[in-house]
Amino acid sequence: MTIRPAITSAGAAVLGCLLLAPAAFAAGGESTPLNLGGAAKTAQPAASPGGGGMVRTIVGLAVVLGVIYGLHWVLKQVKASKDERASGNGLAPLATLPLGGNRSLALVRAGREVVLVGVGDGSVTPIRTYAEEEARALGLVVEEIEDAGAETTAATGASRFSLFVSELRRRTVIR
Repeated sequence: MTIRPAITSAGAAVLGCLLLAPAAFAAGGESTPLNLGGAAKTAQPAASPGGGGMVRTIVGLAVVLGVIYGLHWVLKQVKASKDERASGNGLAPLATLPLGGNRSLALVRAGREVVLVGVGDGSVTPIRTYAEEEARALGLVVEEIEDAGAETTAATGASRFSLFVSELRRRTVIR
């Protein structure tokens, strides 16, 4: 969200109103008495110029917009500080299979082991643990490549695509 053009526009509007207010009062239309016929004259309240009300309205609007922008910024900072971030590289999700009804299967790398876990409402249950070599032999883990441009011969078309997407995300996502 860019607020700078909005502030510039609001500033130009306030400046224009301030510059045009004296010209409106100089016309003399405000001081011309009205002939209301034979109506009895009653005490009239002192008239205040109308230009001040417009300036107050615009300044009030600018203050409200500033408060809204300030609250947006503060809430964004609070949310960013409360977001949980993964630390370390010991755990990594490899695959997830949704089963419906808030249940899924997840394949997670935990160090040199690959663990198949069932995820349900409020619980995570380990189903089976594979050694890294056993997981590679079963095709559960595709060998990771240090050079992003190289491809393995064991990778199928779908896993090549997933490697491409993960590399693209790694290079483009702002953290």
